[in-house]
Amino acid sequence: MTSITVILQLICPDRPGLVSAIAGWVAKNDGNIRHADHHTDEGAGLFLSRIEWDLQGFSMPRQSIGSAVNKLADRLGGQAQLNFSDEYPRVAIFVSKQSHCLLDLLWRVRSGEIQMKVPLIISNHLDLSYITRDFDVDFQHIPVNSHNKLESEKIILNTLLDHRIELIVLAKYMQVLSPGFLKKFPLIINIHHSFLPAFKGAQPYHQAWNRGVKLIGATAHYVTEELDDGPIIEQTTLQVSHRDEVDDLIRKGRDTERIALARALRLHLRRQVMVYSGRTAVFA
Repeated sequence: MTSITVILQLICPDRPGLVSAIAGWVAKNDGNIRHADHHTDEGAGLFLSRIEWDLQGFSMPRQSIGSAVNKLADRLGGQAQLNFSDEYPRVAIFVSKQSHCLLDLLWRVRSGEIQMKVPLIISNHLDLSYITRDFDVDFQHIPVNSHNKLESEKIILNTLLDHRIELIVLAKYMQVLSPGFLKKFPLIINIHHSFLPAFKGAQPYHQAWNRGVKLIGATAHYVTEELDDGPIIEQTTLQVSHRDEVDDLIRKGRDTERIALARALRLHLRRQVMVYSGRTAVFA
């Protein structure tokens, strides 16, 4: 059985002695450090740290670690997030008509590759409802158009609340969420079918083919109000040639989309991603 670990992510103003201060705090409480990753952004003047240690043997009770971490962060003038490796967030997957990313994620969850629970799938179409029956997941069909968008988003938010959802994954959900929605539910990961920042918006494979590119890619990123411009978590690429037509790019691109989204989710769920100043540090 895998032992439970404690994961601390901390961002604070950079100064000498921070690695010693953080690692020393863990050691003082008899923590056995498994992983320690640090990064200094000189331009931003920030220090980023991710430390993971065994819960077993740690002298502090699990329920007391959070308040102690907050005190540590206050002392260092920073912000901290605390998580435990046995926590499986409740995730809602949003889809439209394309099934490849949805099937891939559900299979990885079932096989234990990705540590999350998927109690809910939301779609603006009925096409993929048959898949959710095979995986025993609640499928909610909530149509969206230009006339009912705000009302539909209210229904979606209530559905998320009913299912106690902590994270949304847009697995080829071909709708743009409104700024109002993002303010109420900001933690969303999207897969975009291009190597951002190239070819934002609709039909990126057509754009890529028209430009005669030799590489195509996919980008998994956090969602912000700026379309396809959120902090990037993971990117994958694939070589193409002049012999490839648009349909070939789309077919090959689906492979990059599956891989990028799965990797991004795994990184996020393992708390290996830290967001700051509109960008990410990924401790892979």
